[in-house]
Amino acid sequence: MLQSKTRTIVCIAPHPDDETLGCGGTLLKHIENGDSVHWIVVTEMSADLGFSRESIDQRHKEIMDVADAYGFNSVHRLGFPAMRLDTVSMLDLVDSIGNVLQTTSAETIYIPFRNDAHTDHGAVFDASVACTKVFRYPSIKSVIAYETISETEFGLKPENTGFKPNLFIDINGHLDQKIEIMSLYKEEMAEFPFPRSDVTIKALAQLRGSQTGSLAAEAFMLLKEIR
Repeated sequence: MLQSKTRTIVCIAPHPDDETLGCGGTLLKHIENGDSVHWIVVTEMSADLGFSRESIDQRHKEIMDVADAYGFNSVHRLGFPAMRLDTVSMLDLVDSIGNVLQTTSAETIYIPFRNDAHTDHGAVFDASVACTKVFRYPSIKSVIAYETISETEFGLKPENTGFKPNLFIDINGHLDQKIEIMSLYKEEMAEFPFPRSDVTIKALAQLRGSQTGSLAAEAFMLLKEIR
């Protein structure tokens, strides 16, 4: 269950769409609860990475449209190179993410799963966790990892024990809006059996719901909770 007391929430997304795939319904529920919800987008497209001007402009519009659809209190675009976080200093990542967490006085943060297939997700996890030391970031009370369709289920590291959720949030009543927001990313959705499809998003929500006695849910790994 979400806290009845309003809180400051920060969702950290390696790429635009991770926030919606991973915890879109939960973010909508936080906003409905009156929580202050903030979005960090860690990476950006750029011409240097081979993206066309048209694609860059479209992604910029998508980010603005998605932010408006949620009604986030703030959006922080850190501008690191997409698909190239392995070339970025961890110190720079930690400093950039940490500055936002301090500025917002974040209490609950949602972060990607460490063993997702995309290496950007692992880098963002490591940098985010470095920003949870209580003596440097005393406002943070909850650290929660989300699963991302097309990334979490494709992680094949031999040491990976898999995504083992221990926190489930009922998103019945918010699933349709989650899918509507995801559809704003024009190039990210495709027909089933492509993993980022409305069929797959609904199926995962129903699976997680079946584990909790609800019609639809999102699953998480609660990594830290201070009460």
